[in-house]
Amino acid sequence: MAILVTGSTGTIGSQVLAHLQGRNVEVRALTRSPETAQLPAGVTAVRGDLADPDSVRAALQGVSTLFLLAPNVADELTQAMLTLTVAREAGVKGIVYLSVFGGDSYADVPHFAGKYTVERMIEALDLPATILRPAYFIQNDLRQKDLLLNVRVYGAPIGSKGISMVDIRDIGEAAAIELVRREQAATPLGRETYALVGPDSLTGEGIAAIWSEALGRSIHHGGDDLVVMEQRTKTMLPAWHALDLRLMFSRYQTEGAVATADDIERLTKLLGHAPRSYAAFARDAAAQWANG
Repeated sequence: MAILVTGSTGTIGSQVLAHLQGRNVEVRALTRSPETAQLPAGVTAVRGDLADPDSVRAALQGVSTLFLLAPNVADELTQAMLTLTVAREAGVKGIVYLSVFGGDSYADVPHFAGKYTVERMIEALDLPATILRPAYFIQNDLRQKDLLLNVRVYGAPIGSKGISMVDIRDIGEAAAIELVRREQAATPLGRETYALVGPDSLTGEGIAAIWSEALGRSIHHGGDDLVVMEQRTKTMLPAWHALDLRLMFSRYQTEGAVATADDIERLTKLLGHAPRSYAAFARDAAAQWANG
């Protein structure tokens, strides 16, 4: 039997596949374009799309464990719920679902509320699943490169309440650990939930200070204007997505998204090491930019 990874060519799916290497399991990657997918050695590309349940049914043949990452699209909730239904009917014995940190409280943020609804489905149907709740991805801030280097500004409007941003490598590693644990178990295991978080409570001003040290120049926070952020985002993403992200940042500004000590302790135990810090990421990125 095998592990099927959805979202396999994206930011997180790629990390999951990388961390499944060398763990003595058969891994398949769901992709719309198997012919062109760039996958690690030993991973089998399988054609499929979560928007097409019949393709998912076909892809699940011979699969016992599923990594479910639903794409951030307008019908994300429908795709996730139908995929879980198909997986249940196929007799999949283990599921690792990528949710989001704060989904239970950010009721007006569509992609948060949708993921929490999927969590409710998992609970209501007593599915054998691990729910992973990642905070805002540290590596999202690689998009800040031009602002940081050319304008000396950190531009994300994250506010001053604090966010426990997580490194995507820790997400991939946590998912791989849970996928293998469920795949190698003789019988389906009970539900588990982990917050995937970083060790620090980060603010706009605090991150600007981290970049100042990493880059050796004064970096300022660009402020928290959400209207400007939405307008800028609409030049790159659909209007619905831009508003969704504005609502997320608004919640970050008013409530924050700070991990508890227990969250960090449980993740540290799962990974076998402390979660990676933003400062370490910033130092690595600054070094790469200097050499690139």
